[in-house]
Amino acid sequence: MVTIKARKSSNKNPPILSHEFIIQNHADIVSCVAMVFVIGLMVQITSPWAYIFIALQHNVSMTEEVDAPWQPVKFTTGWKDACAVFFYFLITIVMHAVVQEYILDKISKKLHLSKIKLSKFNVSSQLLVFYVLSSVWGIDIIMRDNLLLEFPSLWQSYPLPMSFLLKLFFIVQLAYWLHTYPELYFQRTKREEIPSRIVHATIGLFFTLAGYIFNFQHITVILLVIHYIGDALQHTARWVHIVYRKESRTRLTFTIANYVYIITRFITLAVAGLFYVYGLSQIDSLLDYKTGHFNIPAIRFSAFGLVALFQAYLLYEFVKRQRQRTSETSAPAVHSKTKPKQQKLKKKDGKKATASEDDDLPEVDQETKKNLRSRSATKAK
Repeated sequence: MVTIKARKSSNKNPPILSHEFIIQNHADIVSCVAMVFVIGLMVQITSPWAYIFIALQHNVSMTEEVDAPWQPVKFTTGWKDACAVFFYFLITIVMHAVVQEYILDKISKKLHLSKIKLSKFNVSSQLLVFYVLSSVWGIDIIMRDNLLLEFPSLWQSYPLPMSFLLKLFFIVQLAYWLHTYPELYFQRTKREEIPSRIVHATIGLFFTLAGYIFNFQHITVILLVIHYIGDALQHTARWVHIVYRKESRTRLTFTIANYVYIITRFITLAVAGLFYVYGLSQIDSLLDYKTGHFNIPAIRFSAFGLVALFQAYLLYEFVKRQRQRTSETSAPAVHSKTKPKQQKLKKKDGKKATASEDDDLPEVDQETKKNLRSRSATKAK
């Protein structure tokens, strides 16, 4: 008697609280946690606690006089900002999942990318969205607060209180860099990619947090916008290279992106030197934690030194990438001269070559190619 085994359904739901369940439903889980704070804002008993997480704290422009003229709301830093960072950290995870599921996944399905290119596409697209939005937001803050037209006031009136948009900008920036760490788990990042992603997120978190704590927010937003514009063009060039796959467009976008990237490095260094080395030296040196005054030579020169070292590191990595690309483009000419040797080794390396070729193909084509090979092998037998 022949028994037929029942076919296992691939749509089986994973067990609750398992790794697969958390990865598939992490956006829903995090949104439910965020909704707890929103609902707590509606209840009278819990509203003061929920307000600390949702609204911006440490307002320094409140006046008790009824007939006092209206003044724009200004903020300073404090321990309650950690609560706001945690709430917007949850919101950032949800927004990341929304962009990935409803925009990037739909685009990538139409492109039929390989596994390697799909990973690069998702990383570059997510960073491109963040860099573009942050650049537009930062430029709007710079224009509203007249930071470029009144640039000397950045050190003459140091420490300056923050506007509402500027404080919210830093809260969101810190939340974004923090959300990068759990996203390594949620996005099933490969082990070989994790160290570089952690270093990138840690550097972004460190510089943003240092500028926020030491009351260098106004100069930091200018430096971040310059940095984000250069990186946004780099990821735009990679996006064009993956999506369009045409040499003419790829060369044009990479040429523009490379020139802008180099220029932004030197502009960042010049603006940082003008503020930290020249500007802050024009006022009295003072270290006062209560007033938020951190203008002492040790902090000033350390800040400028870290910015200079970071720009040098970015230029070094940029030159390293360019050398790798030139060596990859010149590789086919070298291989064409050694064709007789390669033909002798084809039988030995046949399996390895087919495996590497399959990695460059989309997942659907990889499966069909494997099925065709198995059928041909059975016919040969």
